Formats: sequence, C-alpha cells, structure tokens
Amino acid sequence: MGTPRFTLAEIRKQTVNEKLQGEVLGQVEQRTQKQTRDSKPYLEMQLRDGTGLFTFRVWQDHESYQFLLTAPIGTFVGLAGEFSVNPHFGLEVRNYVTRELGPPDVAEVVEGPAAQRQKQAEDFREIEHTVARLKDPRLRRMGELFLAEYGERFRRTAAARHYHHARRGGLVEHVAQMLRTSKALVQAYPKLNADLLYGGVLFHDCGKMWENCFPKDSLVMAYDTRGELLGHIAIGIEVVNRLWNRLRSSDEYDRWRSLAPDSEVVHLHLIHVIAAHHGEKGFGSPVEPKTPEALALHFVDNLDAKFETMTAAYDHGVRITDEIIERVRPLCTNLVAPLPAFVEPPIGSPGATRRCEPFAIDLPFDLPVS
Repeated sequence: MGTPRFTLAEIRKQTVNEKLQGEVLGQVEQRTQKQTRDSKPYLEMQLRDGTGLFTFRVWQDHESYQFLLTAPIGTFVGLAGEFSVNPHFGLEVRNYVTRELGPPDVAEVVEGPAAQRQKQAEDFREIEHTVARLKDPRLRRMGELFLAEYGERFRRTAAARHYHHARRGGLVEHVAQMLRTSKALVQAYPKLNADLLYGGVLFHDCGKMWENCFPKDSLVMAYDTRGELLGHIAIGIEVVNRLWNRLRSSDEYDRWRSLAPDSEVVHLHLIHVIAAHHGEKGFGSPVEPKTPEALALHFVDNLDAKFETMTAAYDHGVRITDEIIERVRPLCTNLVAPLPAFVEPPIGSPGATRRCEPFAIDLPFDLPVS
C-alpha cells in the first residue's frame, strides 16, 4: 500500500496535536535561494495545492536539493514525509522525499479536492439560481450575459491573492456566501433594493478575473499588467459598462424605456455599488458608499472576508496558548477561540467539567445607581 495522500488543509487539521506521515501533491509556486549564518546555501520552497500554500526548507545536503534547485517554477511535485506543527513556526515536514508528478497526478492537483469541487459547483448553481430570479429585467439580463461570457474564467478566479478565499474558485465561494448573507439582510431590512444588492454582489469583484485568475492548467496565479495598472474596481466597472453597452444596442433595451426606475439610473447605481464596495477612499474605492445598497454591500463583503480569514486562522494558525491564536493578516489582532454554543446537558449528567475562574473588575471608584 502506498503512502496516504492528504491535502494541505487536511494535513494542517490532523497535525494540530500529532504527527502525520503522508504525501501532498502540489505545484512549485516560488523558490528562493538563501544562506545560513555559516554561508551554507539552502532553498526556501513554496508548494501550493488546491487548499493552501506550504513553505519548507531544503538543505544543500538533502537528496532533493538538486532536483528542486533546477525544477522550473510551476513544476508539479509530490512531497512525502512526516508532517508536524512547530508552535513557533507552524507546519513543518521532516524526513521527506520529493518526486515529479505525471499527467494523472497533475490533473488531480489542478482540479482540486473533490469536496471543494463539489462545494464550488453548488455555489455556482446558487449564483445562477439567484440571477435567474432577479425581478428587474435589466439586472437579470446583465447577470445572464456575465455568466455566459465569463463563467468559465469566473470559476477559476480567487477572491484574493494572499488572504481570504485565495484559491482556485475562491471568488465563486465568496460571491455565493455574500448572496446568502445579503438575502438574510434583505429580510431584516426590506427597504433595501434586493435586485441591486444581489447584482452588486455578483459584479463587485469581477475585475479580479484579471487580477487574481489562475491559468486553466496551473495553480500558480500569474500577474496581469491590466490588474496591476488598474485594479479590480476599475476593471469591474469597465466590464459592467461593456455589458451594459451591449444591452443598449439590443431590442430588449428599447422595450425597457417605459420601465421605472429608468434604465440609465439602474446602470448608474450598479456602477456606484461596485465603485464604493471598499468603503473608504483610503482602502481603494474612488467613492464612499452613498446609498443603502452600497453600504450593505461593503459590510457584507467585509464580513465574509474577515470570517473566512478567522476560520483559516482557527484551523491552522500558530497558537500562542490553547485558546489564543497569533495574529493573521489582514486581521489587526490576535484571535481567541470562540465561545461554544450552549448544549443542554443530558438528564443525570454531572455538567461541565472545565471551569473558569470568576471574572470581576474592581473599580477604584463607586458608580452611582441613581
């Protein structure tokens, strides 16, 4: 029986309290040649699979040194060894061997783990379902045009390069979760224009298809000059304008002249929610949110990005104590383990076995009660 295979996400979960012998299949994303204090050369390698990125060192006397020194960036390799978590440096691998992967294994790496593929397929269907049920025909047609023309590229784009949903298909996951949150928000605030909010969610990060898109046959995210020079907000506005101009020249657009609100006003508001979704000019938005839908989109986007980052930190962040996790960027502080949900103890149960010292603050002054 061969060495068991795991994804990086699985390895991180299973090595929290114990070592794990196994193999991960991935792609070389980066290689840096360095030297120790004694001027001995070594390699710092970054290996990516469909669930994350792993950095490990290769010393000059290791049997894999020459192979990894000369392998082109983008080479698909298997890394088999003993994985464990160092409390100060995170995930490490020892006693490892490497091998170059053949076509079947390469295809497995690029496609990603089955559970992730299934989730992203379900998320994409939910996006299609939401678009098909938009009441405003202008926004519905825009969504249909977008998915028809850009759907394949959309499905291999990450929501970010380093932080939240930074994986192939991550943008689909991000948009689908934002739609679910937005639908709940519309229930709580029924005066929100649901069609505009959902349309804004769909388009808000569409410029990342040129900023954070993976090639069809690789997990190494290339840099794009357009993405660097313009950024995803400007590109997203351009995408929406191009699609809207196509609508303007259609017979449908003529039939919409009697609709209220006016089609050009709908277009303008859609552009605004995209432009304002970073919330502040200092964070990259050319304008701040000036409508309820723009404000809602900004907070829904920020909430999902932060929750995704926190979840990743809880799963494989460096633990300072059992309950405190070292700060993970772009969060601004260390994290503390969340309070578990209350569970009614069974009849006859002795109850909780873990106790906490009573917490109180003694103030140096009295607080009046009347």
